[in-house]
Amino acid sequence: MAFAIGEGRACAICFSGTVITPGQKLDSADQAVLAVPSSDRGGFRVIGVVKGNVAADEAIAESTVSLGVAKLVMPLDGGTAVAKLPATAVGRPVLLVRNRTSETWTSIGTIGAEYAGWLRQLAATKHGGDNRPAKLWPSKVMAWSSLTEAEWQERVAVVVPYLEAAEPLAVEIAYGELKRAPYKAMRTLKPELEAAKIRIWINDPKLSSRLSVHTLLLGIAGDQNDAAELEKLINQALLARDTANLSAMLAADLELRGPSRLDWLHATFFADRQRTLPEIDAALLALSVQGEADAAVPREQVIEAYRSFINARKPMAGFVAMELANWEAWDATADYVDIIRSKAVKDPAGQFAILSYLKSSPLTAGQAALLPAE
Repeated sequence: MAFAIGEGRACAICFSGTVITPGQKLDSADQAVLAVPSSDRGGFRVIGVVKGNVAADEAIAESTVSLGVAKLVMPLDGGTAVAKLPATAVGRPVLLVRNRTSETWTSIGTIGAEYAGWLRQLAATKHGGDNRPAKLWPSKVMAWSSLTEAEWQERVAVVVPYLEAAEPLAVEIAYGELKRAPYKAMRTLKPELEAAKIRIWINDPKLSSRLSVHTLLLGIAGDQNDAAELEKLINQALLARDTANLSAMLAADLELRGPSRLDWLHATFFADRQRTLPEIDAALLALSVQGEADAAVPREQVIEAYRSFINARKPMAGFVAMELANWEAWDATADYVDIIRSKAVKDPAGQFAILSYLKSSPLTAGQAALLPAE
């Protein structure tokens, strides 16, 4: 389990950290423009500056552009292969980005010229600063972000109107940003969300790849009827041993019903010995999301739920150690000392996480004699 401190922590229910989103590419670029193929000069002509110091109407040589949306075409005379845009993209503006250390522009994709202002607004939500590692929930993977909590709130407000826009790249950008946004920032969207529209998205099989995002949004925007429907879907998933969207459904369920569901969660996932590891992991992930937001389910109650998990599942106690350390929840010190003494945790990674917690805990000093010598 990796551990790092960051300003903005992506919601791991939606974001795996293995894909670089278009928004991340835009953030990391020093320059970004909309450009169209130039028939008279060859290459491309800038029609809109999104980011950086680039002259309007600047010409960009074809040899300096890497077209991610293009296909390599081999000339009939056997010459060097050249990049050609697909027929659907010809004539459309291309979003190009470049770093100051690179001589090559890279295409993110094609997008209508009318989105230039929105792209500038999106780029402006990152106000500066060096990239820093952001810990993802529950400390399993790493992502790079320099957005503060306030910047994330600004950014999600910019992208949410474009979740089902007519422009494919705008939709990809919007979902990419929402997937990697901290759940706490997503909650600020409640006044902007339409539950009826989200219900339609959830039931549209063509949008199944976005189901986790839609489920979390419904938990934020929905009502008790949605809570009742979620309960049915959760029970169906448990009967089928289907964990594909379980963590999102549990997080949404907790959002709608609050702390009243914690006893049920413990009995269903932590006390029930028939539960599988993916099911337990889904429950912990939902608790982590809620604990980080510290709202619908207060963090203190999430911490108590973690301590109940520790005592119910001692061999798995290391799963939540890093999260507890990050929250400086030192009340679990005695629990972890007891677990180390009993040698209940056999997994080296779990042992390391617990010992790291104990070394950080200000309450460990008085119990140091109980810990094994290194």
